[in-house]
Amino acid sequence: MIIVRPIKKSDLKALHQIAIDSGHGFTSLPVNKQLLQQRISLAEESFSKDVSQAGSEGYLFVMEDTETGQVVGTSGIEAAVGLDDAFYHYHLGKVVHSSRELNIYNTVETLSLCNDYTGASEICTLYLSDSHRKNNNGRFLSRFRFLFIAEHKERFSDTIIAEMRGVSDNEGRSPFWNWLEEHFFSMDFPTADYLTGIGKKEFIAELMPKYPIYVNLLSKEAQDVIDKVHPQTVPALRLLEAEGFARRGYVDIFDAGPTVESNVNNIRSVSQSKRCQVIIDEVQSTDNYIICNSQVEDFRATQAPLSLRDTANQVVISQAVADALMVSAGDWVRIISN
Repeated sequence: MIIVRPIKKSDLKALHQIAIDSGHGFTSLPVNKQLLQQRISLAEESFSKDVSQAGSEGYLFVMEDTETGQVVGTSGIEAAVGLDDAFYHYHLGKVVHSSRELNIYNTVETLSLCNDYTGASEICTLYLSDSHRKNNNGRFLSRFRFLFIAEHKERFSDTIIAEMRGVSDNEGRSPFWNWLEEHFFSMDFPTADYLTGIGKKEFIAELMPKYPIYVNLLSKEAQDVIDKVHPQTVPALRLLEAEGFARRGYVDIFDAGPTVESNVNNIRSVSQSKRCQVIIDEVQSTDNYIICNSQVEDFRATQAPLSLRDTANQVVISQAVADALMVSAGDWVRIISN
């Protein structure tokens, strides 16, 4: 059975391999065992913490194949970004240059450095091994986070964002960053990406242009990738758009990939998920659902068939699913159709 659970110290080796496999542009998982260990420690502390409002907590989950004990993916939520380190974006705006006397009117797009998403919750760090990119595992690994948020709203902000990976090649070269590098940074994209991943963000404030950038002054290659996603990221973007996420004109400062956002209550898997009381019995239905328990430190989620009782908020699950979720008859779970 495939389950999702909180990460633990013994997952360090698997997380390090995921960091290697995920490649360039995956800023939240640097290939650095010491920093990954710190990430795991923060997650363990966050899951065990009594929380009444969003703070510096970072929740990191892993997907495990229980038949083999193998960790096959990871997925995370940052409770409130930018509280400890500045959280930068470019915002796409417009400047109008006009002259009534000369009958000239030109609209020019601009990129302005900002920290507008400070305090927002971020879904992040989504990666699934090639071997398990089947059976809706990718959808499950993304969407279960919304059930966790719905069950524990006090831990998160009203605004939920996701940074989508921008365009770069197999060597990690970003057309957008190439222009910035040439004019401001003298540092290649993988290096800048890695420094950000390990928390060394001072260079951004020190070297980033302080005034709005006129987009039409960028190279054509750089202009062409602004607000565009990496080909491998298209399915993830479509899934989030189906959940209610939308672009608001914010892009990543390194690869110009879009950031999407939604109010927590407008996310489909939050608003349409149901809390149900468990009945353990044979399941007659073949309808597949994402199911999670109501715990934090002992959180578990899986996808499986279940039967809904029409007359009450009750759900019938098998004993195997109950065991995977660590629930008993009468406990409460949260479900959404997959």
